[in-house]
Amino acid sequence: MSIVVTGATGHLGRHVVEQLLEKVPAGEITAVVRDEAKAAGLAARGVRLAVADYNAPETFDGLFRAGDRVLLISGNEFDKGRVRQHQVVIDAARAAGVALLAYTSAPGSLTAALADDHRATETALLASGLPYSLLRNGWYHENYTENLAPVLEHGAVVQAAGDGRVSSASRADYAAAAVAVLTGEGHENATYELGGDEAWGFAEYAAELSRQTGREIGYTPVPVETLESILVGAGLPGPLAAVLAGVDASIEKGELVVSTGDLSRLTGRPTTPLAEAVAAALKG
Repeated sequence: MSIVVTGATGHLGRHVVEQLLEKVPAGEITAVVRDEAKAAGLAARGVRLAVADYNAPETFDGLFRAGDRVLLISGNEFDKGRVRQHQVVIDAARAAGVALLAYTSAPGSLTAALADDHRATETALLASGLPYSLLRNGWYHENYTENLAPVLEHGAVVQAAGDGRVSSASRADYAAAAVAVLTGEGHENATYELGGDEAWGFAEYAAELSRQTGREIGYTPVPVETLESILVGAGLPGPLAAVLAGVDASIEKGELVVSTGDLSRLTGRPTTPLAEAVAAALKG
């Protein structure tokens, strides 16, 4: 068996490769990277490296082999046509006759603009005729816990999500689900709605931060337009700020509450609690 992971040095990809190394021999893993130097540590452990770029279709020529199981981790270049980028991988996988193409998508309930590229990629993947697994990843704890500096500075969690709730989980949790699909059997043509076991609201998140820091941190709900302006002021490009603020609007509607239990079933363990992710972030 040969397993190929695209975006292998990214935030999620690194977790996937690390967990694959616990399950299969390193020589059966191919890490697809843009910068070989960033993957030197993986190569030293026996992982095969393939240098390729979603923006350069020719770099995927001959990269896959018949029978490979491939994880297509969605690109994060929102301004470079992600569907076109993903199509490059789908086309190369189809040409090679891979055994399975798993794709990290977004929850089926999400209507925010963030989901548009994912839905289009899913359509392209299904049209390809390849055996597929749709890993519809919910929100990550790290989307919040990796950016605690402004929260701690101002003593406030500022979001445009009202009383909406989020079924988030850690990147390591979602990586474990991907590994289960890539190394297991019977996942062909399956769709998994993935999210944390416990949904939470931002008032609870602020309370948890208060508990762990010993400081008074509150939740300040704002309109979507206000959050968008705050994000632009923090240096995010306008289009990306609009996309992220739009996710908050979806959270308020309940679109990021995932109650299937698919994530813990695939991994065989409970998902990481938000409190644990907060504690790790504050230590780090």
